[in-house]
Amino acid sequence: MIIMSVDLGKARTGLAICDKGEMLASPLCVIEEHNEDRLLNKICEKAAEHKAEQLCVGLPRNMDGSEGESAQRARAFAEKLGSLSGIETVMRDERGTTITAHGYLNATDVRGKKRKAVVDAVAATIILQDYLDYRKNTR
Repeated sequence: MIIMSVDLGKARTGLAICDKGEMLASPLCVIEEHNEDRLLNKICEKAAEHKAEQLCVGLPRNMDGSEGESAQRARAFAEKLGSLSGIETVMRDERGTTITAHGYLNATDVRGKKRKAVVDAVAATIILQDYLDYRKNTR
């Protein structure tokens, strides 16, 4: 099954995808779009292009596990995405993924504009890999 992960940012949305065997998540791209309807359509196009069979949207919980406005917006977005794409959409806790992504980029000495361009796709990859590991361990 090919699963695509979505990391919603304020201006940039990172996408990641896995192989058919669900072993490895890889960054796909970053979409720069402020308009929600256009963003939804662009994600649906990428999902169709890559034959995604499931979508995984990052859920921005607070550090104590509670859900605030960002989580509510992400849930509403995921619901719209699932309806528009016709693809099963799940949510996955994304706490700490951007911090982890910055750590990976520090370790590989990615700085400046290049870092800004890829950090959301790296965060989406972390979310997706976490989801793949969860699926593997709960089978």
